Amino acid sequence: MSEAELVLRSTRVVTPEGIRAASIAVTGEKITAVLPYDAPVPEGARLEDVGDHVVLPGLVDTHVHVNDPGRTEWEGFWTATRAAAAGGITTLVDMPLNSIPPTTTVDNLRTKREVAADKAHIDVGFWGGALPDNVKDLRPLHEAGVFGFKAFLSPSGVDEFPHLDQEQLARSLAEIAAFDGLLIVHAEDPHHLASAPQQGGPKYSHFLASRPRDAEDTAIATLIAQAKRLNARVHVLHLSSSDALPLIAEARADGVRITVETCPHYLTLTAEEVPDGASEFKCCPPIREAANQDLLWQALVDGTIDCVVTDHSPSTVDLKTDDFATAWGGIAGLQLSLPAMWTKARERGLGLEDVVRWMSTHTARQVGLDGRKGAIAAGHDADFAVLAPDETFTVDPAALQHRNRVTAYAGKTLYGVVKSTWLRGQRIVADGAFTDPKGQLLTRTP
Repeated sequence: MSEAELVLRSTRVVTPEGIRAASIAVTGEKITAVLPYDAPVPEGARLEDVGDHVVLPGLVDTHVHVNDPGRTEWEGFWTATRAAAAGGITTLVDMPLNSIPPTTTVDNLRTKREVAADKAHIDVGFWGGALPDNVKDLRPLHEAGVFGFKAFLSPSGVDEFPHLDQEQLARSLAEIAAFDGLLIVHAEDPHHLASAPQQGGPKYSHFLASRPRDAEDTAIATLIAQAKRLNARVHVLHLSSSDALPLIAEARADGVRITVETCPHYLTLTAEEVPDGASEFKCCPPIREAANQDLLWQALVDGTIDCVVTDHSPSTVDLKTDDFATAWGGIAGLQLSLPAMWTKARERGLGLEDVVRWMSTHTARQVGLDGRKGAIAAGHDADFAVLAPDETFTVDPAALQHRNRVTAYAGKTLYGVVKSTWLRGQRIVADGAFTDPKGQLLTRTP
């Protein structure tokens, strides 16, 4: 404490041991100690006392589509990272598709990093992509520092990122397993999707029927079988089907190295409330029924689902038509993920420490950043979100920071106002005012 440059004090700090009154000592970019609330402030240190606001570790969002370069009119590093900072997120990992070029070679990764370098308001890492024809590129991308590899088992929606069939999945996964990398998978089976009714039009019920649960369940079963055969590490992206939960639990019990995420929109929105024609609610896999949502929450609590990420996947407004078959599928949720999750968690009798575990601690662990991010503990980066958990606000799309202000949460009243966000010891946003970009580009730790 004697060398601290900053002391951040609150009556409520979310630590790995629980919520308690504490003084957080910061030197440079790191937390040096978490001390009792009334610990003396050393001479020369700056005291920031946030009173009864809760200090959380900055959130770590490992599933974000920034789309920059190539589709920057959809989203970009400047706008996406501002939205993230406004929502208490201090680290994101960018998905390899929807940008042009996709992050599927070392040269393309270099292009992404050059674009992001001076635009990132928060720390940014990168996923690589596994395509049918880039097995030779996987190890070089791993050595260049990507956090793992994204693959689709059904069409991705963009031509430059084709999906893997079962044979291609086996080849890519074998290569990734050879260096103990991580494959993260959009798990929907293309044959089940092709055989589902495809009516199109504005009715949400028709869209829901076109993306049935058994498409997810079958693809996850395929992934489990391959992971078991190869002793590979795999991760199921954006789980929406509660029917797959027993498969996942059984696989884990059998020693399969599988982890699972879900998203705020699956946990806070229901199929029953989606108006016809409202494609701001469209995503793949889809938002399902309330009974399904209850089971996802249960799986979060019991640990079958590891973490919660946004799958922030925006587009231009014109692509969100009232025809669910042709509208772009993606929810833009960076700025609102924390309050959306906190609003529903408190309704279910859960605490902020639970939300932090799912959205910060476990996501940091997922990408190997758990020694640096995801906790308020000595040695970690001084990344914080200061939250007024009992204050509410009504979502106004005009107040959002992401580029195209389309949101499925418009008009909803949410709990949890982010008062300020801190990145490596510096306050980067407070009451809507931003500093210049201070984010760093992250690489996987060997």
